[in-house]
Amino acid sequence: MPSHFVTTRRRFLQSSAAVSTIAFAHSLPVASGSSQNAPAADFSSLKPLGARLKPITADEFRERIEHAQKLMNELKPKFDALFFAPGTSLYYFTGIRWGLSERLAAMVLPRAGKPVLVCPGFEEGRFREQLRFPMEVRVWQEDESPTQLAANALAEQGIRTGRLGVEETAYFTYFDHLRAAAPGFEYVSADPVTIACRGRKSAHELELMRLACDATFDVYKPVFAAFREGMSQEDIAHLVEAGFSKMGLRGGALVLLGPSAALPHGTRKPQTLKEGDVVLIDGGCGVDGYVSDVTRTGIFGKPSDKIAKAFEITRKAQDAALDAARAGRLSGSVDHAARAVITGAGYGPGYKYFTHRLGHGIGLDGHEHPYLVRGSITNLEPGMTFSNEPGIYVPGEFGMRCEDDMVIAADGPAKLLTQNFQVSLEKPMG
Repeated sequence: MPSHFVTTRRRFLQSSAAVSTIAFAHSLPVASGSSQNAPAADFSSLKPLGARLKPITADEFRERIEHAQKLMNELKPKFDALFFAPGTSLYYFTGIRWGLSERLAAMVLPRAGKPVLVCPGFEEGRFREQLRFPMEVRVWQEDESPTQLAANALAEQGIRTGRLGVEETAYFTYFDHLRAAAPGFEYVSADPVTIACRGRKSAHELELMRLACDATFDVYKPVFAAFREGMSQEDIAHLVEAGFSKMGLRGGALVLLGPSAALPHGTRKPQTLKEGDVVLIDGGCGVDGYVSDVTRTGIFGKPSDKIAKAFEITRKAQDAALDAARAGRLSGSVDHAARAVITGAGYGPGYKYFTHRLGHGIGLDGHEHPYLVRGSITNLEPGMTFSNEPGIYVPGEFGMRCEDDMVIAADGPAKLLTQNFQVSLEKPMG
């Protein structure tokens, strides 16, 4: 997943007004400011998800809070409370999407008892509209301290000391003000709770992720069929966005052509499509907040022998990673399995041509814990979801990446969340 797309998507998901299944007010232009060679893709078969989409329920959000409290009690040493600022973790536990700003909206979750939300006074009505089930909301006025309000809420429940976990994406200024308002706590990372909760996906979460993957395949197919000589990277990227819009989804992609694909996250230099170029499309969409991350590398014309061989090696690396991704094994062993295939075929050593980790966790964020990287020691558990994206990048020549999403199974190798692995360069969508 390209980093700029992840950042854009994370910012979108954290917006209070964002709902991933709402269509744009009007269709995106196919290629605003694009070249005259950009044709329209045939999106006639694309339709909104409709009844296939079943959002996360209020009961599920309640169960997530209860699970977090259970973990807080079981950990040694225990956690006494957690602090969440706006972000995907706040959404995970409450269903509230809220933008980050200097005005704090937050939740404090005690080890036992009821969570308390704080929000700016003038935002109370808009904030309460997002409540999925009854929760206590305390408002603060412009001349008051929201972190003091949060500290008071804990103190009223008899929690003034102990270990308080801060969610990893909270701004430092929020943490610093909370620490000043409640100095009796030992402040630690909330990761042991939040990652344990979010890392293993429920059957419903997996269903939403499969829908996002299916939608990505549905959009990619007509986009790959629309290629014409002279199209720019921006032309193709606009087609991807327009395809998702036709489905009532927000999504996009990084598009790399020819030698520019040798840089995994691309280049600012303009590129246009010509005979023999690889075409790398890396992107996805969100369905009720849960995202896909799919890369397909095609060829415009006929591949050279070197490019064709690189594709075969990359696909074999995906197979090796899928087989290595088993419950009970360490996360680093999956990267090792894929990297051994690529370096063993002459594209090595180490990170020389396969320049990035094998994969990342995926769910509400395009990139989230845990990660499949050399030396990582996370114990893989059923329900954990990852990208599987080996690549070969030859500077000045071409880049090759195949990426699918997978889930750790209870037994045996991981299972694909995407419809299938890529079959060939000539038919990237099968």
